[in-house]
Amino acid sequence: MLRMTPFHVHAPKGITNQPVQELDIVRYQGLWHEIAHLPMFYQRHCFSDITASYSVREDGCAVVRNACLTREGHPICSEGVAKPVPGRPGALKVRFAPDWLAWLPWIWADYWVIDLDPAYQWAVVGGPTRKYLWVLSRSPMMRRDHFERLRQRAGQRGYPVQGLVVVGCLVP
Repeated sequence: MLRMTPFHVHAPKGITNQPVQELDIVRYQGLWHEIAHLPMFYQRHCFSDITASYSVREDGCAVVRNACLTREGHPICSEGVAKPVPGRPGALKVRFAPDWLAWLPWIWADYWVIDLDPAYQWAVVGGPTRKYLWVLSRSPMMRRDHFERLRQRAGQRGYPVQGLVVVGCLVP
């Protein structure tokens, strides 16, 4: 589960850390492969084949299914819910706690799509605290030069990109 603690980070001059202005959740749904992430406690056992799958429900929320393999090759899966933030198309709130806890505000974490391919082939996800960051792709591979451009843009938003852990396949 994501846990956020509020603090203010001053970003270097560059790109404002905000969610994208347009996000079509229906186009965003489907399978995404993780290319890189900032280390997170809940991902500590994930070693390879890290994916996130989104499936939009009739109420406009999405079922989120995260999966990965441990170092020993054992699968780990978690299922949660993402709901849109009214008035902020690229911002979602996610939770992986049971439905009966959904009324508690602190179990919902910010999920901001901060960079998005117009064709929805890659996405960069972060949040207001800049404590977490994911580079996602529809393919398990990404060109290294493209990854470096996304990494640089995230750095311009104030994310600590030097800590990114690459788990996907970067190709020349």
